[in-house]
Amino acid sequence: MIPQIHKQGSYTPGLLYYLYGKGTHEEHVDPHLVASFDGMSPDPGRDTTATKKDLAQLLDQPLHLLPADQRPDKHVWHCSVRAAPDDPILTDEQWADIARRIVAATGIDPNDGAGCRWAAVRHADDHIHIVATLVREDGRRPDHHRSGKRAQAEARLIEKELGLHQVAPGDGTAAQRPTSAERHKAERQGRERTAREELRETVRRAVTGARSDEEFFDRLAAAGLLIRKRAAPSGDLLGYKVALPDDLNKDGEPVFYPGARLAPDLSLPRIRERWSGDTGTDPTPRQEDAVRTGPGTPASARRRTASAAWQAILVVEHGDDAVAAAHIAAAGEVLDALATTSAAHTRRELRDAATAFERASRSHVRAVRGHDRALRQAARDLVHGGPALGRGEDGATTAMAIDMLFFLITAAAHWHARKGHAQQAEAAARAAEHLRTAYQPAAAQPLGVLYQRGRRLSRPVLQRQTVLLREALPEMAEKILAEPGWYAVAATIAEAEATGHDPAALLSDAVERRELDTADSVSDVLVWRLRRTADLPADASALSENGTASGRPAKRRAATRPSASGGRRSGQETPGKSR
Repeated sequence: MIPQIHKQGSYTPGLLYYLYGKGTHEEHVDPHLVASFDGMSPDPGRDTTATKKDLAQLLDQPLHLLPADQRPDKHVWHCSVRAAPDDPILTDEQWADIARRIVAATGIDPNDGAGCRWAAVRHADDHIHIVATLVREDGRRPDHHRSGKRAQAEARLIEKELGLHQVAPGDGTAAQRPTSAERHKAERQGRERTAREELRETVRRAVTGARSDEEFFDRLAAAGLLIRKRAAPSGDLLGYKVALPDDLNKDGEPVFYPGARLAPDLSLPRIRERWSGDTGTDPTPRQEDAVRTGPGTPASARRRTASAAWQAILVVEHGDDAVAAAHIAAAGEVLDALATTSAAHTRRELRDAATAFERASRSHVRAVRGHDRALRQAARDLVHGGPALGRGEDGATTAMAIDMLFFLITAAAHWHARKGHAQQAEAAARAAEHLRTAYQPAAAQPLGVLYQRGRRLSRPVLQRQTVLLREALPEMAEKILAEPGWYAVAATIAEAEATGHDPAALLSDAVERRELDTADSVSDVLVWRLRRTADLPADASALSENGTASGRPAKRRAATRPSASGGRRSGQETPGKSR
């Protein structure tokens, strides 16, 4: 249930004419009064002898008893209360009780015998509008400070008592919702989203991996936005506003939004905090990434993204709160970058994941930027690596990156839940579900290749792999062997052996962390962990049957993994996710 306090007005009859009218943006059905300050107010909707003017005069009577110079200019208080789409249709009596509780909680009519006059009008199944005059019966102004927060708190209690959909309580760090006027304007213009929402997403993506004011503003301009900069007398840049070229006001002028009005962390000072720890130089790609995919390619960027995400998981789970908050915020940049550069069959879900996670990227735990540079660099690599194909090493490394990001986003959800950040935890959980969905089409082809390769292994080899699995993972072996994906695991173990790795050590390391026993497909998770640990190509379709790439000699390499302190130690692994 969402109560929304609208801007105060100065003309009570005008609002009543709208509420009792046919509606300009949605159809008004059977407009009628469900409650009022005295329970006896005239109802222009069902009483043919009553008029809207009668009701307006009754509500405004305390106002007109004041001397003209003491009357407030904006005296009309307006609050809408809307039920969730999956809530049952409430009765008029239930809505009446809700209205009385909202006006009491907000200070409009606190049940002290001298509150404001108000009326609640219902013209649809799922919501009511409450109209009040901001002058009490005793001539004083009501104490309705922070009425929005007070209404929200009461709504949470109402939800529990009536068994309605429970909205997670907010903490004031959410981006501002589009206003009714903005939504109606978008509908008239045939837009799927409001200008505010489009601008927020565009600015968010322009920030992704950026390192300077110049780069940020160049990206905004390249995206086609109109930009106005605010400078101090000294010439120092203080802020900015952006507008869509075709979003105009009644005078035909572009409607500009300051960054801070799009989201709390999109003001220029907050944006600058993101690159405060950047050095301005790109790290050298790992040699094996460059050999396999070439430096700066979409595939190499995705492999480095998986590595950075693994490091970030350790920080979110075990690090200082301020540093963890920075990594969670930077994870949002990585999701934006991956969505922007992904192939068509994963792009929609990844964009939805990035949009959902935007709410999880902010909380009252102030992020200490700079420590999150690896994730921000990963986002930058993804942007500069360009669009990835949905096949080959591009497609397979996309699956690998999604797999790792699922765990990072899930870790963020758990972190927020521990801190009591209900909205953020819910948003991160929704983002994780979108990643889970995106993973399926991304992983289907590379895992299918491995499955077929595993099916072609000789019986003695498969028997040896089975014995190895039972010895290394006695508690999970039978579950893994029963899964179709076991053949992909067997093929991966064979490749690791061909390149000189100890498969028993790889398997032991692969299950050391990350709730492997809760995965729907343990085999899928094992495949990506083993391939990351053994530095095997994500896409096995170009490998020979002995598990080596054409022209690439087998060689023994020591497996490494990052430690929580940021160093490297034996046995690096990529956690898979519960699917």
